[in-house]
Amino acid sequence: MQSKTLLLVDDDRELCAMLAEYLAHEGYSVDSVHSAEAALQALEQSVPDLLVLDIMMPGMSGLELLQQLRPRLRVPVLMLTGRGEAIDRILGLEMGADDYLSKPCHPRELSARIKAILRRCDSGGSGDDAEDAGAFPSRPLTVDDLVLDPGQRQVSFKDSPLQLTSAEFNVLAYLMQHAGQVLSKADLTRWVLHRELSAYDRAIDVHVSRVRQKLAAVAGEECELIKTVRGQGYQFIRSRS
Repeated sequence: MQSKTLLLVDDDRELCAMLAEYLAHEGYSVDSVHSAEAALQALEQSVPDLLVLDIMMPGMSGLELLQQLRPRLRVPVLMLTGRGEAIDRILGLEMGADDYLSKPCHPRELSARIKAILRRCDSGGSGDDAEDAGAFPSRPLTVDDLVLDPGQRQVSFKDSPLQLTSAEFNVLAYLMQHAGQVLSKADLTRWVLHRELSAYDRAIDVHVSRVRQKLAAVAGEECELIKTVRGQGYQFIRSRS
């Protein structure tokens, strides 16, 4: 099986070298660049399976790079952020990053996050913890006028397509699969991001918010398909029985 390709974008050359060596031992094919400008040039040549992107870099920041990339590339993105950069994490997720990891990070934890993102991109969210989480839908789901096809990784509302990141797609898939049920943030984090919910973790909230925005763009603002249940989680509303 061909190894997955990663592009590390971080101005810390020593850190990049250490992470690249560790990830190469894990079986990945790794390239490193040390500025957003260099990343743009590298991405013109080839698109990796996943991008590991540092937020704080001199010149163009990681957020600015992500903002340029998202409209034209659907490559999964894992952000590296400083521990105090909560606002930047939220902005990155709103711009379409799949997940984040605080620096300094342990290479083993980085590898686990990368593996989780690639697994849900490749297999639609199923993985080693599928038995605990509940099986990801294998057949198309239809709830009212919304159709989600796990095989094609496509979503449409009355034939209008929605462009979703891998995390957004999986959030919507699990909500649709359990339409009418209230799903907790902890369960959604476990199912979608393949990790446990931590204190002050807003990743699932931001992914749900982005799915709502994209649904509203095609279904109309008055069509509330995802309901927040205060203190409990989120519920996909089935309007027709």
